[in-house]
Amino acid sequence: MEREKIRLQKYLADYGVASRRAAEKLIAAGRVMVNGQIVDAMGVKIDPQQDRIVVDGQLISCRPRLRYLLMFKPAGYICSAHDERRRRTVLDLLSGVSERVYPVGRLDYNTSGLLLLTNDGELTNKLIHPSHQVEKTYLAEVTGIPTSHDLRRLREGIMLDDGMTAPAKVRLCSTRADSAVVELQIHEGRNRQVRRMMEAIGHPVKHLRRTAVAFLTLKGLQAGQWRELTAEEVARLLQL
Repeated sequence: MEREKIRLQKYLADYGVASRRAAEKLIAAGRVMVNGQIVDAMGVKIDPQQDRIVVDGQLISCRPRLRYLLMFKPAGYICSAHDERRRRTVLDLLSGVSERVYPVGRLDYNTSGLLLLTNDGELTNKLIHPSHQVEKTYLAEVTGIPTSHDLRRLREGIMLDDGMTAPAKVRLCSTRADSAVVELQIHEGRNRQVRRMMEAIGHPVKHLRRTAVAFLTLKGLQAGQWRELTAEEVARLLQL
């Protein structure tokens, strides 16, 4: 009986090479070879037991140990494995991790806070898929002091250039003479979403930190540090 074949991008995600979306980018960039031939088209199916898969010159021959890491990302690092501008990446902070892990979602270069990294493609897809509505909490220091009307706009949804945002949970934490700290909880993952939302109401972000993803927090970590998730935490994530 002929063995069932699977799509190449699913294979790469399942084996922890990258998330499925990132795996598609690897394929499109010509960085994946199947049996000695570069494959740069989507939809190709492979036989994991027979075909030889190579990514960036590295043979994908066996499933690595699944790793689940929680990092306190400092500002000034990018969420990528490589950077053409030679900026520091979050992977530079992972001493002692031999498995190839990748970020679950992204924090932009100037944003600090909680970042998950894993080589579990299935979990990554669950956490970043909009239908699961995994809440992420941010603390934003903003210019000026938002009014009750501004906060209500955030709670009702803000029209951005890529459409209306989902309603956010918002709390004004503190104020100074010319700035304020606002806590926001959102479940979407648009590019620079919190910064764009605050700009839309006239209060640009000066500093931004993600303090929580679902039930996970930064407790016990300093900027640049990371820890393994416990088995209980991983189980809870899978149930979200």
